[in-house]
Amino acid sequence: MSLSMSKASSAVFVQILKGLHGVLDKAAAHAEAHKIDPAALLQARLYPDMFPFTRQVQICCDFAKGSAGRLAGADLPAYADDEATFDDLKARVNKTIAFIEGLDAAAIDAAADKDIPLVRRGETTIHKGEVYLLQQALPNFYFHATTAYDILRHNGVPVGKRDFLGAA
Repeated sequence: MSLSMSKASSAVFVQILKGLHGVLDKAAAHAEAHKIDPAALLQARLYPDMFPFTRQVQICCDFAKGSAGRLAGADLPAYADDEATFDDLKARVNKTIAFIEGLDAAAIDAAADKDIPLVRRGETTIHKGEVYLLQQALPNFYFHATTAYDILRHNGVPVGKRDFLGAA
């Protein structure tokens, strides 16, 4: 039995996004319990030249919706990138999960050999669906999900691997 494209993409994105939602809850509770200004966590970075926590969550959601949507051949929703609170970020995560869960799994499963055009810095490259998923989408999604998690952990939010993984 082979692994389907939808199980390797949508199912993974949704699982980790649900974990991220729980991590956001823990971060908000931690800030409140320790009288930390939430903005301190929302704007925290691992290093000065890296994006802050809020941007990491935004990009994580963008990779999830963009990747699954491209594979399904769906129109991608645009988000304003104006989240300023933990609740705003949770809403973005929920919106992303709903979008992914609404995609046609059969269309994603049929996308392994589909041409996926990517435009970066004005330059278009074409990747086959499977290569796009395995070499672009998943690594970038995990990078930003992990970085968001690590920023909070570095700042004392009591999260662990189970929180990151969500309900598996």
